[in-house]
Amino acid sequence: MDQISREAVEARLADIIDENTGVDLVSGGNVRDVQIRDGAVVLDLLMRYPCEEVRDSLAERVRQSLVDVTGVSSVTVRVDWKAHSHRVQGDLKPLSTIRNIIAVASGKGGVGKSSTAVNLALALSRDGARVGILDADIYGPSIPRMLGASGQPETDGKRIAPKRAHGLQLMSIGFLIDEETPMIWRGPMVTSALQQLLTETDWDDLDYLVVDLPPGTGDIQLTLAQKVPVAGAVIVTTPQDIALLDARKALQMFRKVEVPVLGVVENMSTHVCSQCGHEEAIFGSGGGSAMADQYEIPLLGQLPLALEIREGLDTGRPIVAVNPDSPLADAYMAFARRTAGALSLMPRNRKLDLPTIQLQNT
Repeated sequence: MDQISREAVEARLADIIDENTGVDLVSGGNVRDVQIRDGAVVLDLLMRYPCEEVRDSLAERVRQSLVDVTGVSSVTVRVDWKAHSHRVQGDLKPLSTIRNIIAVASGKGGVGKSSTAVNLALALSRDGARVGILDADIYGPSIPRMLGASGQPETDGKRIAPKRAHGLQLMSIGFLIDEETPMIWRGPMVTSALQQLLTETDWDDLDYLVVDLPPGTGDIQLTLAQKVPVAGAVIVTTPQDIALLDARKALQMFRKVEVPVLGVVENMSTHVCSQCGHEEAIFGSGGGSAMADQYEIPLLGQLPLALEIREGLDTGRPIVAVNPDSPLADAYMAFARRTAGALSLMPRNRKLDLPTIQLQNT
């Protein structure tokens, strides 16, 4: 039997493009180990984003690419994943219990940013990650309603225990006030509240914290950019020109404060009729992809407008959690993997908290 070399195996792997990063498995550093013995190939892959639900399909895709290589008698592929902590802006360091903070932003309201943030968090969790969501919209908190969570969080007087729903850890000012109580606060109070919700919540070993920002580029966004260690931002828009105009402002804001923009997601890309299933681009088409091309960032997804999505969020039963096998949930899963994949390409965080050495005369 002809002998198979490691180089021949890696040459095949270099032809396999990861659809969630756009990079081949060799260039992406996903090949952890290759063992070859008597024509039997055993391959270990390490993906750098959560992919629990597609591990088997990826392994089979890789296996099929190698079975016809001359000299190969059998192929075993093992796929694992790990979410690393990535570099954040300026001199900030990631929080000790949160590996990555992902900000979800839009330049204007009404584009479905909160629904996108909620289903992004749920999709990352479904793929195996430990995920939290922080409702940073102090004036109009909606995360408790969308996730069907309520009641005062527990506290020991120093730290606040996050609420839990659908496998997520979550925190919102909405848990601390009555649902109908208006927040009549000036900017400094709002930004102080955001920092407290972030730093005084007892987050439990998160791979990702998704932060649902209020629309615009005001005090909260500036506080997040200057004082919160953000690994990357996702810009939510709709295909409409007016939404795209404001989405560009949000993107430029993050670039000015050196927060990486992971990409843009086009929400309400098409409308899905609840009666016949017909899809129609009622808000236009091509806006998200045009923006992605203009700013050379990924188009992370094109999400539909559907009655089932709205009804689920109104009743605290998000589509990704309660109907995970639906085409609508699949769209969010693909969006989440591309988001985490885009983050995985960013530089790793090397800032370690080294112990302080004190010298004393004894």
